Amino acid sequence: MTETALSNPPPLPLVKPGTLEIRGISKAFPNVQALTDVSLDIRPGEILAFMGENGAGKSTLLKIINGDYQPDTGTLLMNGQQLTFSSPHVAHKAGIRVIYQEPEIIPGVDVAENIWVGELPKRFGLLDRTRLNEQVRGSLKEYGFEGALPMTLLGDELSSAQRQLVEIMRALKSGVRVLALDEPTSSLTDDEVDRLFALVRRLRDEGVAIIYVSHRIKEILQLCDRVAILRDGNLIAVKPAAELNDAEIVRLMVGRELSSVFQRKRAGTSREILRVENIKSNWHDDVSFRINAGEVVGFAGLVGAGRTELAKVIFGELPKNSGHVILDGQDVTIHRPDEAIAKGIGFAPEDRKREGLVLIRSVLENASMAILKQLSRFHFVNSRLERTVISKFIEKLRVRTPSLEQEVGKLSGGNQQKIVLARWLAAKPKVLILDEPTRGIDVGAKAEIYRLIDDLANEGLGIMLISSELSEILGLSDRIYVMQNGRISGELDGKTATEEAVLGLAIKDHFAANQKATEISNQKDSTL
Repeated sequence: MTETALSNPPPLPLVKPGTLEIRGISKAFPNVQALTDVSLDIRPGEILAFMGENGAGKSTLLKIINGDYQPDTGTLLMNGQQLTFSSPHVAHKAGIRVIYQEPEIIPGVDVAENIWVGELPKRFGLLDRTRLNEQVRGSLKEYGFEGALPMTLLGDELSSAQRQLVEIMRALKSGVRVLALDEPTSSLTDDEVDRLFALVRRLRDEGVAIIYVSHRIKEILQLCDRVAILRDGNLIAVKPAAELNDAEIVRLMVGRELSSVFQRKRAGTSREILRVENIKSNWHDDVSFRINAGEVVGFAGLVGAGRTELAKVIFGELPKNSGHVILDGQDVTIHRPDEAIAKGIGFAPEDRKREGLVLIRSVLENASMAILKQLSRFHFVNSRLERTVISKFIEKLRVRTPSLEQEVGKLSGGNQQKIVLARWLAAKPKVLILDEPTRGIDVGAKAEIYRLIDDLANEGLGIMLISSELSEILGLSDRIYVMQNGRISGELDGKTATEEAVLGLAIKDHFAANQKATEISNQKDSTL
């Protein structure tokens, strides 16, 4: 490597493509057979989907491919040569990269250094910043992400989409044969998804073998060439995506039909439990709505409509400038989340891993967080009472965990979400706010979460449901508020609402703004 800055960086290197062969892979953990005799090929120039319920073995297989785990039996081969990965670093040197849902980002350094970490260009023993910036700028421009990832941002300032992009660029800058993406779109906007898909297709066309893991069936059918379906650690089928549809994928994943797995009882009452009047904040302009006891009230809208911010304003996580929150007939003042909890409001946030759970702590500790005061005397937690109370809710929600001491971070997404729900069941709130409660959860676990939401509503809880999945909003909600640009643009009856009606309210202001701009333009033209 020369020590002068590169004025015209070459395209990112792609090493010689190769077929990754998985042959007879099995892996067991205490009390769990994670994989049993799995064999399949991952071919260059192809996008292969891994699908299955949480706990089906997808993550374990990815970790074996990435060198995080070693298989109990079986082997990996690349172009017929056996591979042994003692660590992820060895897998990376072989051209294999797995990008997990939670990318490994260094918080205190900028984008350029995050991308080239471990291989930073040096000059006279010091970081060659000019050369580094030239290399990264050329790489981002080559793949069309120059504007999406400002190089001066620090790791802890990056959005979910930008964090994933940093990981992808790390893989590409050193050459990649096999690239695996684990739930890459779970926190992306529609525009970010489109750009990611364009990049994935380009890499496929350049000969990279792509593994794509997602619970979103529409994405799989739109993007992937073949689909590998796992169930209970076994490879059930590998089929061309063109031969599959939603119903067939679900049947193969769960081993049964899910067409009628959930029907809301819709048993709302006429007793108002929450009224929000004329809320104004930095994100909202005069928002008012109500929720009755036993109701599930859906909040729909496009990305950026202000739904999550509204939930956080009500919960005291974000400030309001004016307006009233009336809870069970009482005008309440809430400045902090602990005040909201004390008054009977619970909040399960959209990003459960970063905001809803402490992943390195146990099931017991996470589930009891909201009721520690009730479990304590003289500032000491009554451990026996804590276990008794929490065990009841863990059993009620059918959380799959080896024990109450299990680290929450080692559970599946569906079980993690159940832990969040168990916390609020234990706290006995009057109103529960659920922000994207099934994000990153497989179809089988979704059905369980839906039943839990229905059960909670039937027990008299008022539920504020925020979801970007229209089918979820339409299937669960008694009433639906649609938000647009920090305002409520309309209210719909859940029984009669349609996707067209929801989308019409979500974008109506865009149409009005465009029409007004056109009228103004026409008036100007007429005066010329």
